[in-house]
Parts: sequence; structure tokens; C-alpha cells
Amino acid sequence: MNVSRQPGVPHPRLPLPEGQPDDLVAFQQWLSDAIPMVSALGISEMTRRGDSLTWRLALEPNLNDKGTGFGGALSAQATLQGWCWVTLWLRERGIARDVVVAEASQRFLAPVTDDYRLICSPAELDGPAQLANKLAERGKGRISLTHQLYCGETLCLEASGSYAVLPSR
Repeated sequence: MNVSRQPGVPHPRLPLPEGQPDDLVAFQQWLSDAIPMVSALGISEMTRRGDSLTWRLALEPNLNDKGTGFGGALSAQATLQGWCWVTLWLRERGIARDVVVAEASQRFLAPVTDDYRLICSPAELDGPAQLANKLAERGKGRISLTHQLYCGETLCLEASGSYAVLPSR
């Protein structure tokens, strides 16, 4: 796609998958076109299993002055991953809607010293069902998600976010 982005001009939506799971490689390419900074974040792989979305990321493009993971990059990755989780969940159901982050927080537990993985899942087991109900009842809804960043077996970051699905325009 590689469309030049302009402030104030929405990026074209990726067509909804036709009754099959999203091609995560194609989704990641669209994401890089839609949000230019994505290609600089070092995402090497996206996988989904059940209600979890996992990214594998390279440390090198996210280094700080100390040679460890830059907190701002890690925070941006967690926020973006939550947005992707909700967007992919909606797409799986044939719904094309705008998603925004409403709240986000993070706790840094240990330095990130090597390539890492970031895992996003609902904060509550029934979170997806609650979101589906709100969308059916009110045409909009929210879901809380959690993120855990592991460098090897070390938990380095815990984050949480609340993501809103906006009503149709």
C-alpha cells in the first residue's frame, strides 16, 4: 500500500477478512502504512492464541542511552498492541469500527536487556463478552487489557489499558 500519510487525513481501512482469520503479516504491513512509527518499533512477529496477542520484538531499535529498553518505546508498544488486540477482535466478528485508547498505565519491573515478547490479553475473562454485549446494546463499548513484557523468563513490564470502540459514524 505505502500511501504517504498527511495530518488530518484518515488512512484507508484494511478490508475485513472474508470468514477466515486475519493474515497477521498483511495486518502488520497495513499497520506500518497506517501508523508510520510502527515500522521502527522492531516487531518481528505477531501471533494470536485464544484471547492473547503476542508480539516478538527486537531490542536494538528500542535502545535507550543506557543500552536497555527505552521506557517510552515500551509504553508505546503496549498501547499500540492493545489497540491491535481490539481491532483484530472486531475484525474477527466482521466489524469495522474506530478504536481509541482511553487510559493506559505501566509499571517497569526490570531492565529489558535483549529481544523480548509482549503479551496482551483481557484483564477479565468475560471482558470480550462484556464488550460484545455493550456493542449490541449501545453501539459502543470498552474493554480493559493487560500487557506483560518478558525478556527471557524475566517479567520486565506490566501495563494496562482501557480501549474504547466508538459508535458508527
